[in-house]
Amino acid sequence: MKWILLFMVALGLGLAAASTSSSYSFYRLPTAVRPQKYHLKILTHLDNPEELRFAGTVRILVEALQNTKNITLHSKNLTIDESQITLRQISGEEKKDNCVSSTEVNQDHDFYVLNTCQELLAGNVYELSLPFAAELNKQLEGYYRSSYKDTDTNKTRWLSITQFEPASARAAFPCFDEPGYKAPFVVTLGFHKQYTGLSNMPAKETKPHESLADYIWVEFDESVPMSTYLVAYSVNDFANKPSTLPNSPLFRTWARPNAIDQCNYAAEFGPKVLQYYEQFFGIKFPLPKIDQIAIPDFNAGAMENWGLVTYREIALLFSPEHTSLADKQRLANVVAHELAHQWFGNLVTMKWWTDLWLNEGFATYIASLGVENINPEWRSLEQDSLSNLLTIFRKDALESSHPISRPIEVVSDIAESFDQISYQNGSSVLRMMHMFLGEESFRAGLQSYLQMYSYKNAEQDNLWESLTQAAHKFRALPKSYDIKSIMDSWTLQTGYPVINVTRDYGGKSAKLSQERYLLNTQISREHRGGCWWVPLSYTTQGEQDFNNTAPKAWMECGKTGESLSKTIQDLPGADQWVIFNTQLSTLYKVNYDSHNWKLLIETLTEGDFERIHVINRAQLIDDALYLAWTGEQDYEIAMRLIEYLQREREYLPWKSAFENLKRVSRILRQTPEFEFFKRYIKKLVTPIYLHLNGLNDTFSGIQQQDQILLKTMVANWACQYQVADCVPLALQYYRNWRSEADPDEKNPVPLNLRNTVYCTSIKYGTDADWEFLWTRYKKSNVAAEKRTILTSLGCSREVWVLQRYLEMAYDPNQAIRKQDSMWAFQAIAFNEVGFLLAKKYFMDNVNFLYKFYYPITKDMGRLLTPFSEQVFTQSDFNEFRNFVLLSRDSLKGLEQAIQQTLETMLTNVQWKERNYHQMSRSIQKLL
Repeated sequence: MKWILLFMVALGLGLAAASTSSSYSFYRLPTAVRPQKYHLKILTHLDNPEELRFAGTVRILVEALQNTKNITLHSKNLTIDESQITLRQISGEEKKDNCVSSTEVNQDHDFYVLNTCQELLAGNVYELSLPFAAELNKQLEGYYRSSYKDTDTNKTRWLSITQFEPASARAAFPCFDEPGYKAPFVVTLGFHKQYTGLSNMPAKETKPHESLADYIWVEFDESVPMSTYLVAYSVNDFANKPSTLPNSPLFRTWARPNAIDQCNYAAEFGPKVLQYYEQFFGIKFPLPKIDQIAIPDFNAGAMENWGLVTYREIALLFSPEHTSLADKQRLANVVAHELAHQWFGNLVTMKWWTDLWLNEGFATYIASLGVENINPEWRSLEQDSLSNLLTIFRKDALESSHPISRPIEVVSDIAESFDQISYQNGSSVLRMMHMFLGEESFRAGLQSYLQMYSYKNAEQDNLWESLTQAAHKFRALPKSYDIKSIMDSWTLQTGYPVINVTRDYGGKSAKLSQERYLLNTQISREHRGGCWWVPLSYTTQGEQDFNNTAPKAWMECGKTGESLSKTIQDLPGADQWVIFNTQLSTLYKVNYDSHNWKLLIETLTEGDFERIHVINRAQLIDDALYLAWTGEQDYEIAMRLIEYLQREREYLPWKSAFENLKRVSRILRQTPEFEFFKRYIKKLVTPIYLHLNGLNDTFSGIQQQDQILLKTMVANWACQYQVADCVPLALQYYRNWRSEADPDEKNPVPLNLRNTVYCTSIKYGTDADWEFLWTRYKKSNVAAEKRTILTSLGCSREVWVLQRYLEMAYDPNQAIRKQDSMWAFQAIAFNEVGFLLAKKYFMDNVNFLYKFYYPITKDMGRLLTPFSEQVFTQSDFNEFRNFVLLSRDSLKGLEQAIQQTLETMLTNVQWKERNYHQMSRSIQKLL
């Protein structure tokens, strides 16, 4: 899954002793009982928009593991009629009558405590029956409502859907809502017969409702044992597209009827990737069917519910006329990610949220392998790997980052773990392990782990055990090494190292030392501790073997965790460079001595630079610019190195450069020296812009798919910096579109350039241009196109237009869905004119925004990103820090995001004071 958050209240009504506070206050459930099976029966009412609600009963078979006088489970925001609760013993020596004598509630942990009339005895099984009811909420979590407009009748159509991860099953029915409590589920849904009911398993039996006319009950097959967060059900009037492969489970893709034609790509891709995983893991998909469904209102990117995978529309629907290649690749990635979870997460589940990365890091990495297998022409494995590393090099260089495996002690902390550390960092360390173990050991280790823990729960040490056995069996690691020692250094401590390489050119050796890399340069050297077990792969100018990513040596840690330096022998002399970390197989930065940098710059700017692997060219750019940012390297070296880009024609090095230059540009554009930076970017980008035929529609003739991504990215920068004819051509495309008789049916703007053309035309255009695009947004039926338009509308330079747009984003009567408001806000806030407006709007309306996003405050955290990138003066930093202190109540649950925002602002302040003039001088020398 991609995201989330919660806290809140359990509700108990009825018995005299109800709603007293529970004395048990540990954050985890007590372990005296565990569920054996759930029978869940729910009646959903969708006919009256004024009263969208559900009511039901859950019968839970619980086994007593030790003698106890109460049953503690979770319940949140549910009305429970306690006079209807029943408890009876169904197995054991003498069956005694039992009942619930009183209940208590612990609001901090959503506990609902049922005190029993008789003691429950260890070994006996009991049946607990609880009735519950609630409204279908608007919060996009638990069991909630969504809607869409029926274009034929212009009427709003309602549907219901679940979103339970990480801890919202308790808001739909009382349950043991922790991942370790796996049990089979028998779900029965009641609803009006004009709808369809879906759940994790196939429908087994349909019968009429006993008292409501035109209502039916649909009972579904009993599920395999699973955690509560994976239970899913929906009542809707959607259409579906079947796409089952031979000898495979039933596969269907669902969407609202007026979008079913956009399901073709996901319906074709899904079964293929499922089949790939069956081969890769050596385990058949264990359910008889799988449904994937596109939900109009959905806060996560997607959710891996077993057998009923839910998606945001943008993550599942594809239109050949409206969806760019980048959006299509993202869609494939999300589908592959969710289907990888059917094994990693669903079949084998982490014991507790501490090891969330075992779900998310694995699904992210394995998805990259799946997409690469099905669409090798995209070269997406390299793109994903670099993209993940670029993200993590930034995020994990903050002192306020956290380990991949992090302790979780309150439910509200779980949501903060659905972040780039669990996903991208988790994925990057798995890729590292794949590369140092090799294919055979890696797959054998994974397969034995999955077989051993199928339908059970595991933690990372269980995985390390399986992989160590495989590594020793296939001789991928020395017997004295074990995976736990190596990988704990990457998953249990925060950050990553920079490896300093100092060569002895006479002795043909190099001394390597490591320390944690941090962006905050005020942190002294002695506080940059930590030690990582680093697999060292490297190659030389004479050898140039970039295909061998196996380690030639290891940097080890001492018994007490101290870092040990390493000397590498048999290196070439002073006429040859050396490059460490072939294909960026491991998460570390490399700082060479100045002579080695000089040799590298010579090859890049004058030599046969394409002999250096494309990922390593991207690495050299990223490392040089990072090390210059923190003052460990001279900006002159970094700027001379990226000069070579005028010769570069590949996507990945340009992506690396643009990611780094974007950060510098957001600071410089607010300063007098921006004039030189603009001229420098023009000089850098012009050759590649002309090489790719500028903004001309040459896409059909491009053979290599990643060249389409390159052209898209270069066009964006070229129009921002007014390179050659970029702006006039963009405006011409837009004028042609506006003059079409039916602009919603016919759009002459090339698909992959729409972001650039729309944004440029709004930036330089009129009020009428803005209104034209806003109308297209309201009329569009394609989620990817709507997102493109939404972000482009924020490109205006008119203060009043941006102010009005900000208010529209948070007006429930406007056409922007709650889940999409963040995109509009970010677009305005990243715009140099909109930045101050958005910052003021956020600070003035923080209380309103908190209520708007609550309980999913994670999205509110995303509003902070543009501020962290653009605040760079001490006074602005102080102002924002004081605002945070005064607004604590409106920023609950955002502690991690706030900390990281303030730290990033501080590193900008440091950069401005340390590097501003030095960088400006370096640029002027190159003009």
